[in-house]
Amino acid sequence: MARRLLKWFGVFLLGVAASIGAVYVYLALQTGEKAIEREVFKRENSRPLVFAHRGGGGLIPENTLEAFVYSARMGVDVLELDIHSTADGTLVVHHDAAVDRTTDGRGRVNELTLEAVKKLDAGYLFSLDSGQTFPFRGQKITVPTLREIFDALPEMTFNIEPKQHTPSIVKPLCSLIRERKMIDKTIVGSFNQTTIDDFRRECPEVATSASPSEVSRFLALSKAGLGDSYSPPMQALQVPENLGSLQVVSKEFVETAHRRNLKVHVWTINETADMQRLIEMGVDGIMTDYPDRLLKLLGRR
Repeated sequence: MARRLLKWFGVFLLGVAASIGAVYVYLALQTGEKAIEREVFKRENSRPLVFAHRGGGGLIPENTLEAFVYSARMGVDVLELDIHSTADGTLVVHHDAAVDRTTDGRGRVNELTLEAVKKLDAGYLFSLDSGQTFPFRGQKITVPTLREIFDALPEMTFNIEPKQHTPSIVKPLCSLIRERKMIDKTIVGSFNQTTIDDFRRECPEVATSASPSEVSRFLALSKAGLGDSYSPPMQALQVPENLGSLQVVSKEFVETAHRRNLKVHVWTINETADMQRLIEMGVDGIMTDYPDRLLKLLGRR
């Protein structure tokens, strides 16, 4: 009986191996659809786009109008920001769900009215010397609305992450992008699959980046030599260079992405040696808290 069972199991394993092999061969012979072209990703040369992460949060209080204006004047290509909704339905630019880390207030953004949010000092806790001094306190720096940012910098390109998932802010975000005519100047990404799926349905004309699960799928296929079989629902892969001990970004990863018409943007890179390495890999964009460093490295400052 044991011998028969062992024989059956051996045949079973051979069948599984044959099936896997057949699937591999099938996928290897397939060529997926390429990502749809979007105006927002066009650039004048092969050098990577400079993304000011949270507006350049290593230089100026993050996600504030002051930070975005400062980085725009410096010459960055893209302003990266995060949004939530206030209790009364206004989209505001803020990273955390609560205001405690960056302001003199307390509480969750979606439980505060716009009036209450606007009374907060958004420069209160920003320090350039590990908390010894706070040079932006009392400078009338507030939490901006997304509309204010669009209106102040209509010529800029924005990378927006809706941080709030419940209740969803996808519809008001899409409406504002359309109203302010920012369709060709906006990239939207989310770590939440439902949020990014909903946004793509609501606003199919706006470029999006991959969710973590979509990145995982592409990375697995890429490492297996099957990247060309992938049909991406997004236009960009916005990823860390490494995830723990796993290398995500490599020259091969970038080349495979480019064959799928996907752009590769890497976050959050603050050291010039890391920036240089990624430039040599051919990435399309680098997100940094210190855009001045990247601009200098690129000879643009």
